[in-house]
Amino acid sequence: MQEKVGHYDVIIIGGGAAGLMCALTAGGRGRKVLVLEGSNKLGKKILMSGGGRCNFTNLFVEPENFLCSNPHFVKSALSRFTQWDFIALVEKHGIAYHERKHGELFCDDSSKQILAMLVSECQQVGVNLLTHCEVESVVAEAGDKPESRFKLVTSRGEYRADSVVVATGGLSIPTLGGSGFGYELARQFGFEVLPTRAGLVPFTFSGQINEMTNRLSGIAVEVSATTGQQSFNENMLFTHRGLSGPAMLQLSSYWSEGQPIFIDLLTGTDLSAWLLEMKRDQPRSLLRTLLFRRLPKSLVLELQARFWPDWADRPFADYPDAEIDSIAGNLGCWQLKPAGTEGYRTAEVTLGGVNTDALSSKTMESKTQPGLFFVGEVVDVTGHLGGFNFQWAWASGAAAGEYV
Repeated sequence: MQEKVGHYDVIIIGGGAAGLMCALTAGGRGRKVLVLEGSNKLGKKILMSGGGRCNFTNLFVEPENFLCSNPHFVKSALSRFTQWDFIALVEKHGIAYHERKHGELFCDDSSKQILAMLVSECQQVGVNLLTHCEVESVVAEAGDKPESRFKLVTSRGEYRADSVVVATGGLSIPTLGGSGFGYELARQFGFEVLPTRAGLVPFTFSGQINEMTNRLSGIAVEVSATTGQQSFNENMLFTHRGLSGPAMLQLSSYWSEGQPIFIDLLTGTDLSAWLLEMKRDQPRSLLRTLLFRRLPKSLVLELQARFWPDWADRPFADYPDAEIDSIAGNLGCWQLKPAGTEGYRTAEVTLGGVNTDALSSKTMESKTQPGLFFVGEVVDVTGHLGGFNFQWAWASGAAAGEYV
């Protein structure tokens, strides 16, 4: 049975990070706000993030940490609701947190605390939160009354609002509610949606490389990884399907299908010079013995079988300098061609989305449809790994919340 029509100043479609931040900000201005969440629970991605401890922001947020077709678009929102503003909110609620590498901030206890904080803030300012509510259509109605600007037909009845905020997220992790509804809505209102693909996602391989990564599954090494245009110095993890870990997840956002990736397994080392020094100082040693000091044994044995099998049991003194240079090149610039990625199933974010040319960077409102806003992941803004996507959710949500 459908519920009676309700009128609100603001209706927010999506009860995730951006939607809740928008709601509490708008509610704090005295706006009558309704949040519609299609699933059975608010903030599912918040709950699972950071291994259940929620990497909620980063100490070092810069526009350069974000991918967007317009690199200037993120500046306004990020400068007006900063990481320090969110940290202040966390501290206000007495949530203990800690810093990990690269300025990443995590809850000491549980990501549930971040969701509880956002819900509490919403409740304090009278926001109505409705779950199990699928939005079936959004129509812009003609007429002079702002409260009738939009009509929403949902599985729980019809609603009208002056402003509608689309905070539906992207296609990543469909089991947590990821869908293309926000993109469909954008197209309905005539906005361009830039091509989407999985981001912050592990690489997959085929053939011999897949067999090798499978044998090495569970081993992690610190590497420098690049696509040729963008580099990251982070851990790389071998998996049953390919390569994961922070280095690979970061790189995936800059990778295009068919493009090779390059891995320096001994980052920070002039490999040719080091190997020639080892040849001079330890001429009777085996190369694998020298590399065992720097890399996991099982990885070295795989590399040996791949790059210097004919020299495996010969003392280093026998290696011609040209062979040493070749090995140094393979270890310092190991070229691999991924078959693809694991896709949206495990991707942390969706690249692409609603073209920012259609939106005000100050308010996140459509330039052509008054009262319609887009925030968070549905927009063509994607952060690096390390709390940046949450910070975009907080900042874009707060920006819209100030103007709805």
